[in-house]
Amino acid sequence: MIELENITMADYKRYLKQTKTIVFPFGTIEEHGSHLPLNTDALIIREVLKKVSSKRKFFLAPLVYYGVCTTTGGHPGTIGITPETLRRLARDLIQDAYRKGLRNILLISGHGGSLHMSALKETAEVLIGSLKGARIAVFSPYDLLWKELAALSETPNDSHAGEIETSIMLYLAQELVKGRAAEEFPQIPKPFIFEDYTKYWKGGVWGNPGKASREKGEKAVQLMVDSIADVLGRVGKP
Repeated sequence: MIELENITMADYKRYLKQTKTIVFPFGTIEEHGSHLPLNTDALIIREVLKKVSSKRKFFLAPLVYYGVCTTTGGHPGTIGITPETLRRLARDLIQDAYRKGLRNILLISGHGGSLHMSALKETAEVLIGSLKGARIAVFSPYDLLWKELAALSETPNDSHAGEIETSIMLYLAQELVKGRAAEEFPQIPKPFIFEDYTKYWKGGVWGNPGKASREKGEKAVQLMVDSIADVLGRVGKP
């Protein structure tokens, strides 16, 4: 793995002859129920990318810990940024990576929030026409694998801090899992927007953590690793 923060500029020039691909991982500091740590999104994507590095050669940029959190924004511990901030940050990272000779730029997010992903994708859409020869991919593994991950789950409509996410954390960092929060499926009145959603979503869980297992987590992580490795294998090809 070529960890960008741990190499010298001489190393960078040497490695640039071997790969023109960089991955920017994005996570959050966001509530994940009473049983998972606030860095769950960040930890998962970081550890998955470490495993991907044994299959593909790429520069791995330092993780961006902050993201856009909407429905979880009122819960204790969540510290988010605005879509505007994320767009500006993503724009600067993409443009400067391109200036430094990188041509395959992937923004991979462990957080799948709709406004968060829209901000990243919008930035890439705006820039792609002005960066000659660049290939940009923006995705969350959860978007690519929703059918496969749903098939692993015993819980219909499982989502945030539920069965699958808890299973992944049991596999990657079991020592950080503090028991299991209760099953919860928030009833948020649609189509209304609220300043604080905690009235309708007290526990911060969407699914059933009680059905989580380390074995399911291992299978989910392998799906993610294979999926990301596939994208990396294709990104340098026209």
